[in-house]
Amino acid sequence: MKGKRPEKPASEQRLDNEIAFHIAKLTEDYVAQGMSSEEARRRALLEFGGTDQVKQQLREVHISPAVETLLFHAKSAMRFLCKSPLFSSVVILTLALGIGANSAVFSAIDAVVLRPLPYPNGDQLVAIYQQDSKGRDANRFVAPVRLENWNQMNSTFQAISGYYLDDLSETSGSLPQKITECLVAPRFLEVMRVSPALGREFAPNEEHWGGPSSVIISYRYWQQRFGGDPAALGQKLHVGGFTSSIIGVMPASFQFPNPDVDVWTPSAPDAPFAGRRDSTWFTVIGRLKPTTNLRQATNDLLTVQSQLGKQFPKPDAELTVQTQPLKDVIVGNSGSSLWLLYGSVSLLLLIACSNIAALLLARTTEREHEVSIRFSLGASRKSIVAQLLTETFALALLGSLAGLLIAYAASRGFHLLAKTLPRAEEIALNWRIVAYTLAAALMTTFLCGLFPALRGTRRTLARSLAAGSRTQISARGTLQWMLVGMQITMAVTLLIGAGLLLRSFQQLSRVYPGFDPSHVLTFQVSGSWGETTEMKNLVQRVNRTLDSIRAIPGVEAASTAAMLPGVPSLYQVEFKLDGRVQPGHPMLADNRYVSSGYFETMHIPLLAGGSCRQASNTSDLVVNRAFAERYLGGTSPIGHQLSGASNNDFLAPGIVRGIAGNAREEGINSNPVPTVYSCFSAPTPFPNYLVRTQGDPMIIVETIRRKIHDIEPSRSVYSFAPLQDHLNDASAENRLRTTLLTIFAATAVSLACIGLYGTLSYLGRLRQREVGVRLAVGATRNQIVAQFMLQGLRVAVTGCAIGISLALWLSHFIASMLYGVSAVDPATYAGVVCLILLVGGFASLMPALRASRVEPVQVLREQ
Repeated sequence: MKGKRPEKPASEQRLDNEIAFHIAKLTEDYVAQGMSSEEARRRALLEFGGTDQVKQQLREVHISPAVETLLFHAKSAMRFLCKSPLFSSVVILTLALGIGANSAVFSAIDAVVLRPLPYPNGDQLVAIYQQDSKGRDANRFVAPVRLENWNQMNSTFQAISGYYLDDLSETSGSLPQKITECLVAPRFLEVMRVSPALGREFAPNEEHWGGPSSVIISYRYWQQRFGGDPAALGQKLHVGGFTSSIIGVMPASFQFPNPDVDVWTPSAPDAPFAGRRDSTWFTVIGRLKPTTNLRQATNDLLTVQSQLGKQFPKPDAELTVQTQPLKDVIVGNSGSSLWLLYGSVSLLLLIACSNIAALLLARTTEREHEVSIRFSLGASRKSIVAQLLTETFALALLGSLAGLLIAYAASRGFHLLAKTLPRAEEIALNWRIVAYTLAAALMTTFLCGLFPALRGTRRTLARSLAAGSRTQISARGTLQWMLVGMQITMAVTLLIGAGLLLRSFQQLSRVYPGFDPSHVLTFQVSGSWGETTEMKNLVQRVNRTLDSIRAIPGVEAASTAAMLPGVPSLYQVEFKLDGRVQPGHPMLADNRYVSSGYFETMHIPLLAGGSCRQASNTSDLVVNRAFAERYLGGTSPIGHQLSGASNNDFLAPGIVRGIAGNAREEGINSNPVPTVYSCFSAPTPFPNYLVRTQGDPMIIVETIRRKIHDIEPSRSVYSFAPLQDHLNDASAENRLRTTLLTIFAATAVSLACIGLYGTLSYLGRLRQREVGVRLAVGATRNQIVAQFMLQGLRVAVTGCAIGISLALWLSHFIASMLYGVSAVDPATYAGVVCLILLVGGFASLMPALRASRVEPVQVLREQ
C-alpha cells in the first residue's frame, strides 16, 4: 500500500498555481485561434518552457517579503545613524562601555568559575585530605602508605593518586638551572586522564623503589630546553643528584598542579622512608566513578579510614577524611570577588541601558511628526515599531562590537592586575564571550528600544499632531525622570560599595604589621625532600649558606623561614603546656619555623627573654605576646615546655626561650593570633631566605647568587624579590576588586549625570513656550533656574534614598571583604550622598541657565 504523498510547502503551491494559470491562459488563446484543445495545450507548454526552470527563475526574482522588509529596515537604520552622527556616537560609546565592561568581567567568570577544569570529565576530580579529628594539627597531607590503603579499600573512586613538589637543580648544562619537579604517586596520569603528547607513560617497574629512573617533561620545558626537538626522548636529565631518562612530553594544555612544573617523576610507595604512617607529604586527588556523587565517596572514605583506625590505632584512629571538588580548591575564594564585580558591572550596564532609553524616548518624541506622516501614508504600527527597534539594534550591535575591543583590552588587563588570580591565563575572548556579547546586544535592544518604540507609536495621528500644536504649554517628562532616578539609584549603590572598599584599603595601608618589610630581600635555594633523611647535613648546609650571606657587605641580617611573614599561610596546631592538655581550653597557635636572626631581620621586638640562638634547633621556642596573654595570663611562659598535642613525632617538644611582639604573620588584614616560633633553620630543603640590606635589596642579588654558587655550585638560586612585592601580591585580589569597582562606580556616576543633564536639556526645549509665558507675566530668570535645579535635585535626592536602602540590603555581601570599616559606615554613606548631590547640582545648573535665557517675545512669536 502506497503512503500518502506529502503536502507541498505553501510557497511551492503558489508557484504551481501561478504557472498553471499562465499555461491555461495560453491554451485559451490558442483555442480561440481555432486549434483543438490537445494541440492548444501542447503549443502552450512548448511556448511556456520547462516548469522547473521557470520556478527557479521565479524563486530568484521573488525575495521573501520578510527579507525585503528586513533589508528595508536595515537601510533605514543606517540612514538614521548617518543623519544623527552625534546622537549615534553617544549611544554607541555608552553601550561600548557598558557591554564591554560586562563582557570583560564575564570572560573572567567564564574562565575561572564557570568553565570546567581543562581535563577530561573534570567534574569527577576530587581533592582528598586527612585531618586530625580533634583539630589539634593543621597538617592535611597524606602518608604514602595511607594513600595506597585508600586506593585499595574504597569502592567509589576509579583511582586515587597524589603528588608533591620539589625545587631542584638541573646540572647537565654549564650552570645549574632551577626546575620544579612534581613527584607523583602511581595512577597519577590515570586520575588526570592525560597521556603524553610525545613518548609514553611510566612503566610499572619505574614506579617501584630501585626501578629505572625516568621523567616526563612539560611542553614548556621541552620548548625552552630542547627547542621542541623530538630527539629529546631518551636524553638524560641530571636532576637533584640523580640521572633520569626522558620518556615523554606532556601536552601544552596540561599544567597541573601549576604552570611552573617542569618534570613529573614517579614517587615509589614502597620506598624505605615511605612506610611510616606519620610521614605525610602527598596532596591527594581522586577520580569519582561516573555513578557516584561526592557525598557517597566521602562516606565511603570515612568508612575506610575507620577500618584503618582499628587496624592502626596510632595515628589513624585520630584521623578523619575531608573531600572537596578539585575545581573549588583551585578557584578558592576568588569566585566571590568575581561575582561581586559581575553584579556591579551588570548594574553599570543597566545604567547605560536606562540612559540610552531616556535618549531614545526624547528622540522618538521629536520624531512624532515623522511617525504621524508614516501613519497617514498607511504604515502599520507594527512596521514602525520594527523600524525603531532595528535602529536600536544597529546602535546596540555597533556598541557591542566596540565593546568587544574594550573586553579584549580588559582581559589583557586582568593578566596584569591579577597575576595571582587562579586560572588567570585562561581569561581570553572566545566564541562564548562573543555569543554573550551578541546576547547582550539583543537584550539591550529590547531594554532600551522596546518601550520608547511602543510609546512613540501609541498615539493616534490626531493626538500626535495635537501634541505638537501651539496650544501645548508644558511637558512633564515623568518617564524620563524615572529613568534618571534609576540611574542615580544604581550609581549610589555602586559608589557606596566602591567607597567602602576604598576606605578598607585605606585602613589597611595604615596598619603596622608588627615587622618592617622594607629593605628585605627574599629568595630560595634549590633542594630536595630526599635531603631530609640526613637532617643534620641539611641543617648544616642551610646554616653555612646563612653565614656566607651575613658576611656580604651591606647585609645587616639574614635568616630563613618556612613561610613568608605577612603572606596568608596559617598553620594552626594545638600545643600542650608542660605535657598537660587543659580539657575544654585547647591551646591553639600558629606554628612557624624560623632560624636564628629572624626577629632581627624582620625588626620584630623581643619583649622578654632571648631569641633563637645560632645553634638552636626545635628544642628552642619563642612565643608572641598574644600567646602569652591568652593562655598564660600574668604568668611568664619562659622556661615552660610546649609540645604538640597530636600524635605527630615530627613536632618535637621545646622550651620557651623568649616572648616576641605581635606580628601580622598571616596577612596584613589579619589580626595577630597566638604564635609559636620553632627555632629551626631547615624546616624544608628550600626555605625562604630573608636578607635585610642597608639600601635597595635588589642591588645585591648578583652578589648573593655568586656567593652561593661558590659554596654550592650544583644548586640554583631563584625567586629573588623584595618582601614588599610578596605583600603586594597577597593583596592583589583586594586591589583588583577595589580598582575595578571604583572605575565602575565613577563611570556610573558620569552616566547618571549625563542622563540628568540630557533630560533637563530636553525638557527645557519642550517647555520653551511655558518659560516664555512665565517670563512675560513677571517671573524672574533666577526663579526659572531655581525651578529647573530643584527638579533635578529632587530626583537626585530620591535616587540617593532608594540607593542607600539598596546598599544597606546588599551590605552583607561585601562585609567579609572589608577591614577596619563597617559595611554600614556612616561616613561613607554621607560622603556618597554629598557627592551625588554636588555632581547632580552641577549637572542641573547648565540646562537651567540655558532655559532661563529664553526671550519671551521671540518664543511667543515662533509658537
